[in-house]
Amino acid sequence: MTAPKRRKARANGEGTIYQRKDGRWEAAGYVLAADSTSKRVRVYGSTRREAADKLTEKIADSNRGLPVATSDSTVGDYLTYWLGSVAVHRLRENTHTRYATCVRLHLIPGLGTKKIARLTAKDVRTFLNRLRISCQCCTQGLDAERKACCAIGECCRKLLAPSTVTYVHSVLKSALEHAVREDELPRNVARSVKAVAPRPRRFQPLTAAEARQFLAAARTDKLQALYELALRTGLRKGELLGLCWEDIDLTSGTASIRSSLQCTRTSGLSRLPTKTRASERRIALPMGCVQSLTIHRERQEKERAVAGTDWQDKDLVFTTPTGSPLDPANLTRRFRGLLDRARMRRIRFHDLRHSTATLLLEQGVDLVVIKELLGHAHIGVTAGVYAHVRLRLQRQAIETLNDALPRPDDDPRVPPEAAAVR
Repeated sequence: MTAPKRRKARANGEGTIYQRKDGRWEAAGYVLAADSTSKRVRVYGSTRREAADKLTEKIADSNRGLPVATSDSTVGDYLTYWLGSVAVHRLRENTHTRYATCVRLHLIPGLGTKKIARLTAKDVRTFLNRLRISCQCCTQGLDAERKACCAIGECCRKLLAPSTVTYVHSVLKSALEHAVREDELPRNVARSVKAVAPRPRRFQPLTAAEARQFLAAARTDKLQALYELALRTGLRKGELLGLCWEDIDLTSGTASIRSSLQCTRTSGLSRLPTKTRASERRIALPMGCVQSLTIHRERQEKERAVAGTDWQDKDLVFTTPTGSPLDPANLTRRFRGLLDRARMRRIRFHDLRHSTATLLLEQGVDLVVIKELLGHAHIGVTAGVYAHVRLRLQRQAIETLNDALPRPDDDPRVPPEAAAVR
């Protein structure tokens, strides 16, 4: 009698699952790779079900035409897959665009041909060191297009800013971190490379006297309420431009920050949710802001009446004469014009936010309160950005204590012999 054929545990195309000697379960199957070929992928789990579920998910993505990264992918292939299939769903459009530019200009040219499974910390360190000292005109071939730099034998030494090199490093770490989560890599080698901390960007906040001068100059400007809010509450430019009347309660003197106006390639000017949960907050409005907002609302109602049917009712607080959103670039130009008319030194619009925090710190306001007002995710961010202010305040405090506790030999009320005994 012929023995019956053994039934397959899994159907064709579903891959294989077996337990390794170390106790973990390994599942393997063929999927669509980032380079459009069919390649074998392996996933791991602490149980058979976990490994099977991971493999099923990858095969399902492959059947839908989504490429899946494999351990023998090149860094360039994996970065392309990660940008198109993973990061695009997790990042804001402008952030994704910056990531894509970073990958295209720096990561793929520098590391793209290396196998991701064979990438080492030394490879990453060598790449970053080379990136720091390479002229970007020569590296990107711009010298040939412009007939300058190395094309004429005179390198301009246009180097990347240290902050840009740090950003490239962070993008690579994010991509490899996802590879670790997908069991394509045992560890993130980019994290083993110590980043060179870039020198913090210097900003020039307004002094108290300059802040008063700025507010006085803003009184004759149509956007007085916006400048008042920027300097008195520290709101970001996007938060100011995305503010709606429904977010403001002039009776109780509060404002809810829920959105930010952003300019993207696909949607143009549009209101988006705040970048982080901490940025979504409710703040108290100073009396000066309540008064200027009340005047601003009356002026806007007159503009609405003049515009008639041309008015675009988006409920925005700060708009053009027809109700459409204000362009951030136009606001920057208007802000510079205001500084020039007031004969004040040039600062960035974002320095108004720094001015708010600096002036509050100098008035002795607790760092936790400032963190909540600015919408920082962690108090370490607030403490780090304004460390120089805190150091100055510490020095003032120490000097104040020193004045209160003079040395005995400096105190005319203490006899010299008594000071000597002490």
